[in-house]
Amino acid sequence: MSLSFKLQSWNALAPGLESTSEWRSWLEQLCIPTPCLNKVSLQQIPPILRRRFTELGRCAAGAALPLLENIDAIPGVFASRHGDTPLTLSLLEGIADEQPMSPTGFSLAVHNAVSGLISIARKDASEVTAIAAADNLIPLALLEAATQLQERERVLCLVYDVPLPELYQPYSSCEPFPFALAMLLSRSEGVEMTLEQTRFQQKLDGSSDLLQIMRFLCEQDNSARFHSESGFGWQLS
Repeated sequence: MSLSFKLQSWNALAPGLESTSEWRSWLEQLCIPTPCLNKVSLQQIPPILRRRFTELGRCAAGAALPLLENIDAIPGVFASRHGDTPLTLSLLEGIADEQPMSPTGFSLAVHNAVSGLISIARKDASEVTAIAAADNLIPLALLEAATQLQERERVLCLVYDVPLPELYQPYSSCEPFPFALAMLLSRSEGVEMTLEQTRFQQKLDGSSDLLQIMRFLCEQDNSARFHSESGFGWQLS
């Protein structure tokens, strides 16, 4: 299976990493960013709405909004493997302590909360798709976005996550820092790319999916390869 699309632009955000040069420097040194994101200002969003953005939402909006400054409406694919687990865990702990659940907290913990907040902030009623995947989140998000290009001229693909709370870390892997990667896919403008499903004959070097795609986007590798436990995976080139 192979699917082609054009990458019009991209923007990535993580602690201390906000420009392409900063990402390239980090990829060369592979030093782990500080474990908390400097609070993203989001000055373009009214304060009453800005307060509803958790760290996950601020990270996602901080990556996506610069790409959308001159775009009034665009469909989007919002992808997060775990969602807002710190907020979800706090709600569960409240239930365990027999505390009443906050309606606001619950509404912000659902998987499509980030897409809803960004849509409200932009006054954009375009359709959005919120997805999750245990393996290959990034290529599957690209697959969904590229498929939507069959009916749309441009689609926003936004991948984001925050570290899992310590309670969950023995049971699932995660990046040790919050991050968001926004990619603007187009039918007609940008760099031609191909996403192909493949089977790898040998296990990859253990690099996370985020490292794979950032090396590719920063032109340090000719392709990004996303492995899964089954041996099947995806290659972006």
